[in-house]
Amino acid sequence: MKKSGILFIIPILTMICTVLAACSTGGTPKSPMEKIQEKLTTMESYACIADVTYISNKGKNTYKTKQYYKMSGEYRIEITDPEQVKGLVTVFDGKKVMQYNPRILGEAVNEIPQSKNTYEIFLGTFVKNYLQSEEVTLEVFNNNNDEYTVLEAMIPEGGKYLATEKLWISNKTLNPAQLVIYDTEGKERIIVKYGEFKYNVDLDASMFQLKPSAEKD
Repeated sequence: MKKSGILFIIPILTMICTVLAACSTGGTPKSPMEKIQEKLTTMESYACIADVTYISNKGKNTYKTKQYYKMSGEYRIEITDPEQVKGLVTVFDGKKVMQYNPRILGEAVNEIPQSKNTYEIFLGTFVKNYLQSEEVTLEVFNNNNDEYTVLEAMIPEGGKYLATEKLWISNKTLNPAQLVIYDTEGKERIIVKYGEFKYNVDLDASMFQLKPSAEKD
């Protein structure tokens, strides 16, 4: 993506107040930045497909996924490719993380530890980090005749490998295009490329539940 050369650094409270003021007036057209801010702060859930790439010193691994997320914290992620991990499903119901692996004999469902590498790939997590930041950095990029607003946030307790993150959002559709997570040296560590993104979808509680093998009828 080509950088347009426009850079803003604005206190987050000032940003929110500006958006609320614009909403109350009703007369002045909202800027793309205001529309994006409103879209993110009113998001309650989403569903999408996404390519998630993890980068380490040993190389890159990319997974095609389906993601479902509620701002209350529950999530579901299904891997659809590559073939060797296809069908792997991980859910968080707000209390524990469960994982279904069709490759294991008996189709086991097991409780696993919460992983920050997984938790940080969700747009909802970015929004929470972004709103907690004392200052936010905004950049404008142009690519293939489409303009994007880029938001940056710090990752609390992310350690060496999960330090900061940037989110590219289309000014035209208001949908996220790409989320990149960087280490403390500014190197890319996780790249999430979004597709078929839908805001505020109705997600039943059963979406975030997997029944352990021992509890199956």
